[in-house]
Amino acid sequence: MKYKNIHEGFFLERMHRFGAIVEIDGHTEYVHVKNTGRCREILVPGTRVFLEKKLGEERKTRYSLISALRGNLLINIDSQVPNTVVHEAITNHQISEFKDITYLKREKSYGKSRFDLYFERDNGSRGFIEIKGVTLDSEGKAMFPDAPTKRGLKHLNELSYAKAEGYESYVIFLVQYSPVRFFTPNQKTDPDFAEGLKNAVKSGVIAMAFDSHVNEDSISLGTGVEIRLNQGIS
Repeated sequence: MKYKNIHEGFFLERMHRFGAIVEIDGHTEYVHVKNTGRCREILVPGTRVFLEKKLGEERKTRYSLISALRGNLLINIDSQVPNTVVHEAITNHQISEFKDITYLKREKSYGKSRFDLYFERDNGSRGFIEIKGVTLDSEGKAMFPDAPTKRGLKHLNELSYAKAEGYESYVIFLVQYSPVRFFTPNQKTDPDFAEGLKNAVKSGVIAMAFDSHVNEDSISLGTGVEIRLNQGIS
């Protein structure tokens, strides 16, 4: 996925979940933050960030914060982009497990949830894919979530129910940076989600993780990442 009209700035202060103050070209600007997570380890005062400037749109903020440098690591924090990246990768046959898909639809309701992707294979099999963006890094260990998520746990439970009813069920963790040593659920921050992921995998839900190729103006699917279900305490 490509962004347009990229500008560089320096993060100053998080005002609330959706907004922050950033210094751009020597002046301060109130900008939209495209991630409602905490991002405390990433959005530190003085951090170099990259923003997309929106042109010709009626909106309160002219810029959206999409990525930040943590040391030498460029992390995309756009929580809206993982679905697009995975959808593009499946459409372009970049993920071997989905090369025989004949139908792919974004956002499909099932039970009390709305999954990110619904697919059908040429053999008649049907399934759901839930996608989670990962921005939390600890020395190459990617973790999700960075804040407790009841919604995420509900998605895991619904995937298990779907599996029991004959659907294929996948959860894909897109790590929005690289390199990555491995992915693990964040047991310390959200033990319920970590346990829910283990239970989902036991029920037949397939968990997958990929890193990303991240540049200032783009993000695309990288390579597969090892998942370790029992190493999320840091």
